[in-house]
Amino acid sequence: MSDVRLDHITKHYGETVALADVSFEVKDGEFFVLLGPTGAGKTTTLRVVAGLEKQNEGSVLFDGRDVNELQPADRDVAFVFQQYSLYPNMSVYDNLAFPLRSPLRQTPEDAIRRRVTEAAEKLRITHLLERKTAKLSGGEMQRVSIGRAIVREPRIFLMDEPLSNLDAKLRESLRVELKHLQKVQHSTTLFVTHDQIEALTMADRIAVLDHGHILQIGTPSDIYDHPATTMVAQLVGTPRINLLPASREDGTLAVRQTGLSVPARGNLPGEVLLGIRPEDIQLGHGSFTGRVVLTEPLGVESIVHVRCGEQTLLSIVPGVSPYGLDEEVPFEIVHDRLHFFSNDGLRLN
Repeated sequence: MSDVRLDHITKHYGETVALADVSFEVKDGEFFVLLGPTGAGKTTTLRVVAGLEKQNEGSVLFDGRDVNELQPADRDVAFVFQQYSLYPNMSVYDNLAFPLRSPLRQTPEDAIRRRVTEAAEKLRITHLLERKTAKLSGGEMQRVSIGRAIVREPRIFLMDEPLSNLDAKLRESLRVELKHLQKVQHSTTLFVTHDQIEALTMADRIAVLDHGHILQIGTPSDIYDHPATTMVAQLVGTPRINLLPASREDGTLAVRQTGLSVPARGNLPGEVLLGIRPEDIQLGHGSFTGRVVLTEPLGVESIVHVRCGEQTLLSIVPGVSPYGLDEEVPFEIVHDRLHFFSNDGLRLN
């Protein structure tokens, strides 16, 4: 496998800037996730790495070697698309073998058989090898699509939201399998998603991308516990973080339109945005009170919407919420897990 480095990549289409001075490194054997909303530039980044798009500025390096002038076929990367890109009238075996039968590769048939069999065993699709791909389910087709990448034994795997077309249960199952497979093979993987759960559960490191700009790079815990901007804080975490305007008053922060106040930490300015994760608003005890205006039961936990003055706070309780609509409920805020941002959205602590 290889390491990949993007060095000050800029890509624009006419007046539209898709990538703006993007730099990051994917280490050898690392599962690196690009996370961002639609239109952030994630797919463009993959296409630049693959050589399918030519950047306007900057360099792409594999193992320290500049590959800007290499054609896609010469970069030895495997691209797994959101759409399955399979040949419907071919069997699963022939779809898996197809990349190895390229005139450029000239792989002997016995080597093809071995690599197809190994990939099928890893992805648990051996029983499907003789079946036409047109008769497969969505999950089976995505396994075959991933298998086509695996048989090539590429330097780098590029995956463009490969699980997004699957139902929730199958997506969860394949997420676990894909992460396990990556670790077993020690494969260098650049994975694109807009799904923060996929990013947090699969990544060794995450780069958050928005409108072509890298907002933050770090481990899943870095991104969740120390978001660099309000955009990152809102993108990662379910339910969403509570963001509330607050003013500094004599060593405390008074949260506007709520009657709440919390300790002010460090040298904060007079006006801030206070971020509180829902799990850090603990219901059932404490010195604050609010009124329950909505509960969302999710089985293992419930989201409780608590009205406090003119603001509504989101909290999480385990299991089914014991609190009824319009009930006054006490709560406490975990002070050492507060997040402080400037009014323009940058982290202050």
